[in-house]
Amino acid sequence: MHHAEEPGLRERKKRRTRSALATAALRLFAERGYEETTIADIAAAADVSPRTFFSYFPSKEDVVFAEVDDRLDEVAERLARRVPGETPLETVRQSVVDVLETLVAEHGAYGTVQVRLILERPGLRARAMQRLTEIQDEIRARLHELCPDIGEIEAVAAAGIAVGGMQAVIVHCREQGYDPLSTRTALDRALAIVENGLGSIAALTAPAPPAGGR
Repeated sequence: MHHAEEPGLRERKKRRTRSALATAALRLFAERGYEETTIADIAAAADVSPRTFFSYFPSKEDVVFAEVDDRLDEVAERLARRVPGETPLETVRQSVVDVLETLVAEHGAYGTVQVRLILERPGLRARAMQRLTEIQDEIRARLHELCPDIGEIEAVAAAGIAVGGMQAVIVHCREQGYDPLSTRTALDRALAIVENGLGSIAALTAPAPPAGGR
């Protein structure tokens, strides 16, 4: 008797396919060049059809940002799953740490290709700026949920410090070809700097109010 795939298994397969497409794309961009690589090439390298490619990514540009988009979703999820008793700053820190752990491990050799493409191609640079703005908006909205008494300017500045600081260090590490351990060390140092800056915002360091009736 045939059973439908359970949701967890289906989700894992989708994630694997998405990751295989992203890795294949970056490898081909490194070997052949961005313009020279077609969507059909990427699909073939990941052992799927071009139609399947489009069910994961609207365009060739979007595949460059696959991993970034996945990590953003994870930050949002972690911020939403706040542990009772955490200060907002601890919640932000843990969210960032969880995501950076994954980021460091991903696309090792091709991280430099990804950064180079984004820096060299105006269309990709514009996309990167758009995504950074979206992340900052997302984090700002979550900060308001974590600490309702935070001021508008404080929330905007906090989101900018967190996103801008970490993004700059990730780009630097990938440009310079840092190995995972060096990248992790660099990100830890950057996170300490970001945290020091955020520590001056009183609302972020206040203990969390007890959660409502559950």
